Amino acid sequence: MIFPPDITEKARDLLAAARERRLRLGTIESCTGGLIAAALTEIPGSSDVFERGFVTYSNEAKAALGVPLEILQSLGAVSAQTAGAMTQAALDQSSADAVVAVTGIAGPGGGTAEKPVGLVYLAAATRAGELQILERKFGDLGRSEIRLESVRTALSLLAGVAGVPAQA
Repeated sequence: MIFPPDITEKARDLLAAARERRLRLGTIESCTGGLIAAALTEIPGSSDVFERGFVTYSNEAKAALGVPLEILQSLGAVSAQTAGAMTQAALDQSSADAVVAVTGIAGPGGGTAEKPVGLVYLAAATRAGELQILERKFGDLGRSEIRLESVRTALSLLAGVAGVPAQA
């Protein structure tokens, strides 16, 4: 097993509920580098629910998928606005019904006083127009833990916008 049991359980529950609702899911990830997609695809049978994932680690990759350069240049890759724009880009470039985005500073470097290590923005959106954006300040837990906490939060956030019952 690649992930801790709680992440695998969240992914399994999300996929089962999305399957019941006939929803297709997608991801667009920066600081997690594809871990959300990996958690979902770790579950056998996920291909009937998981539509696709994008890893947009660089600003160029984000812009190429449709995140406006103005947002990236004025607010930076780590911002609520970028996370929201990432969801729109993922919806535009896929046939997913609901998507989740994550961008943040996993460390150990890259943090500033305004944007410290552990600052992560997550967003989830549906094709029907629902959008939720979260700011999380995980603190300097270490790179791996920040990324795993981001995955946990992303799975819960995606479940929420997809109308899936709340997960622990």
